[in-house]
Amino acid sequence: MTGATPMDHAHPHRAPLLIRDLRADDADARDALITRAFADTPHASGTEAAIAAALDTHGIASVSLLVERDGVPVGCVQTSPVSLSDGTTGWHGLGPIAVDPACQRDGIGTALMTAALERLRSLGASGCVLLGDPAYYTRFGFAADPRLVLPGVPPTYFLRLAFGDVVPSAKVRYDAVFEAG
Repeated sequence: MTGATPMDHAHPHRAPLLIRDLRADDADARDALITRAFADTPHASGTEAAIAAALDTHGIASVSLLVERDGVPVGCVQTSPVSLSDGTTGWHGLGPIAVDPACQRDGIGTALMTAALERLRSLGASGCVLLGDPAYYTRFGFAADPRLVLPGVPPTYFLRLAFGDVVPSAKVRYDAVFEAG
């Protein structure tokens, strides 16, 4: 996917969504959006916006998308390469992903996930991992898998989606920006 993609919306009375690549001048709006989205989330670290900014600043993000409705940012997602202890390459971590609290349950998160996964596939990625609620992410094909481990994280919440038949057995490490926030 390049440029912008209009998305049909589940609510006909609302303006359609536009998913596009994040631009440098979107950074402040993206960071404010992430901060709002994670403000009342119990599992949030408070560093999500700083992580998103660092992924872009350091050129680490492999996918960085923004969703707009009527020109207003309402969602965003990023992916970045992860390291696997067995040396396997081509795997990416998804996150942060955020939807404006006023727009949640409008299909924006689903549109973001679909677009990010499509982009990763088009880049030739081998798979994607994320830390999240299995009740939500399994509908996209993610599953807990004892072969891929994120140390210090409950295995039921560390999920993977392989884009092929091979799932490595390895410990996963995100870029250091995730630790520093």
